[in-house]
Formats: sequence, C-alpha cells, structure tokens
Amino acid sequence: MTDSVPADQAATGADLPGPTDPAAWLTLPDVAERLDLSISKVHQMIRDRELLAVRRDGVRRIPADLVANRTVLKHLPGVLNLLADAGYDDEAALRWLYEEDSTLPGTPAVALGGDLAREVKRRAQALGF
Repeated sequence: MTDSVPADQAATGADLPGPTDPAAWLTLPDVAERLDLSISKVHQMIRDRELLAVRRDGVRRIPADLVANRTVLKHLPGVLNLLADAGYDDEAALRWLYEEDSTLPGTPAVALGGDLAREVKRRAQALGF
C-alpha cells in the first residue's frame, strides 16, 4: 500500500493516476460505511489486496468505481494480485487500471464492472510474463 509519494517524485493534479474528479474518490470511513464493514476490516482488505488505496492530499482514498453496489468489484482482488505479482506497486496498479485503452470501453477499471472483466484479468496476468 502506498503511504506517500517521495518529494522528488511528487506529482500533482492530472499527473496522478486514478479518477480526476475529487468526488470519484472515497475515504476509508466512506468505504466502510458503503460496504457496511468496520474500518479495521477495510484496512485488512487493503492489506490483502482486495482493495486499492493510495494517498491523495495526505488522506488514503479508494476510487469509488471500484466499490459498486455495496461490494468490491468481483474481479478486482484477482487483478490486484496479478499486478502485484508482475511488480506493480499501488500507484502503478492504479495507473494501469485508469489508463485509457481503445480496445476496452474506456479503462480497465471501467471494464472490470462489465462483461469484459475476465479480459482485464487475462491482460493483467499477461503482464507477469
């Protein structure tokens, strides 16, 4: 999990991966409320790579579209583990999830919520080879 960005690598605004709209991010207490879980369970889910959290403006946040319908997207934990196995840290995984892909409807993060979730998982698996 990414706790901070080193000063020499600090990025701002559009340089940071993930949603660009501040409303598209949830704080950890917001996620706990949305999922009807304790905050400690949310922390455990982040440690277990079931959720992805990064620091934005000094606060750990999770992209809201990764938590849909009171649950985490079904294939997200698998994709996060595959990306970690391929050497991606949390910021790099977030960048990969939110990078526009013309062969998907927008980004891998958007595709995870639809019929192309298995394709996103396959592509994440291919990164390890």
